[in-house]
Amino acid sequence: MRSATVSLVSKTKYNADVAPSPTPVPTSVRAPADPGPGGGSPENDAEELAGRLRLSINRLHRLLRQESLAGLSPAQASALGAVKRLGSPTLGELAAVEQVQPPTMTRIVASLAEAGMVTRITDDADRRSARVRLTPNGRRALERIRTLKNAFLARRLAELSPEEQEGAADLVALLEHLVGK
Repeated sequence: MRSATVSLVSKTKYNADVAPSPTPVPTSVRAPADPGPGGGSPENDAEELAGRLRLSINRLHRLLRQESLAGLSPAQASALGAVKRLGSPTLGELAAVEQVQPPTMTRIVASLAEAGMVTRITDDADRRSARVRLTPNGRRALERIRTLKNAFLARRLAELSPEEQEGAADLVALLEHLVGK
């Protein structure tokens, strides 16, 4: 299969903390030379690139979840992270953020509470409602998950050649730019 080079977003290197620098960044991606029935228009190339990017990000996300849950189910790990982000959400708020039904969230929180990772506290403003807070064990579990994910990625990056590692660094800068960081 022959390949063609498709130019990406920009030739400018982006960093989250500073304004764009004029340092050129290699921003080409290999794409099939045969554009198929839609032709080789820039719109089709951009659409194909977007699809490939989405699939790659989803696969990487799945690998990270499989490698690094620290003994928690995916739903438990996600809920624990959401509690950290939200501070002290109600069960309803947590269910809405996690896009699950309230009874499902009640079961997830009950299992996390039983494991000592969260506590349920009666809401002072509405005594019928409970809020969820992280415990020190919950914070340690989240830190362990983060550490496992970083270690997994570090191992995979170490397998790359120096040129590929440099390309990965450039890709991170572009991804940070895409997400507006």
